[in-house]
Amino acid sequence: MTPDPPYRERVPRRATTRRVREIDYRVFEWGNPRDRVLFLLHGWGDSGASFQFVVDALRGNWFVVAPDWRGFGASGHNRGAYWFPDYLADLDVLLRHYSADAPARLVGHSMGANAAALYAGACPERVSALVNIEGFGLADSEPRGAPAHYRRWLEAVSARAAPRGYANFDELAVRIRARSPRMSEDMARYVARLWASPDADGRIRLTADPAHRWPNAVQYRRAEAEACWRAVRAPVLLVVGAETSFAAGAREWRQSDSGALPFADARVVSVPGAGHMLHFEQPARLAAVIEDFLGTLAR
Repeated sequence: MTPDPPYRERVPRRATTRRVREIDYRVFEWGNPRDRVLFLLHGWGDSGASFQFVVDALRGNWFVVAPDWRGFGASGHNRGAYWFPDYLADLDVLLRHYSADAPARLVGHSMGANAAALYAGACPERVSALVNIEGFGLADSEPRGAPAHYRRWLEAVSARAAPRGYANFDELAVRIRARSPRMSEDMARYVARLWASPDADGRIRLTADPAHRWPNAVQYRRAEAEACWRAVRAPVLLVVGAETSFAAGAREWRQSDSGALPFADARVVSVPGAGHMLHFEQPARLAAVIEDFLGTLAR
């Protein structure tokens, strides 16, 4: 079978490096800086550049900004563990650079959505709209599990596993498509080159810092996350893939009426034909959902 031709970007992407709290951040930009600013925040293990498919499908004129979170993609790594509040502080610096004079429109996927939702609750005056794509939060932790949890963290820190390796980019692309089967072959190969690079021995290694695989030393307290969600003043769009692997979180969102959702002003949209990675499997539909939501706020 002849492989699909390489994916061709419709909207040119620019990459720049910005110093953010002691870390060199790789930030991707599309469009004219004089247009409306739209921030796209990627999930765990991903890269801001992989929003290319969504950007290519946007109908309006936007200045799109998508960083690689610290320790992912081409951004710098921490010397040790990663702490979730760092993402909020990094986001605050980026918003003050790109949207100093106006509240920001935030679109986040998974981990990026969780960071955006926490930030929007902590600094509600800085956010004008929030699109939360499958950022369901985590299950609440059990305090009695703390000793075993700390032990797992200590063992992971001690082991310091190496980044996963692949024989070539095509092998990684196969793995990417296995998780997102509606993604085309050419898109998977495109993402593989965003996620990994060759090492000195010619093996393809994921660029994400392996320390991201360590369990967080501090257990998750869902009540604290929901307190932040309830403090969000901006309109919120909750987006789920109709065939997401996060079934419990999606079911809770879909079955809750607007008054029962943990956001003051929220609506829910389910995108058919997509799992968790909506920006890979249904980028055009996702772009339309985002713009339709933002368009209702502009009127």
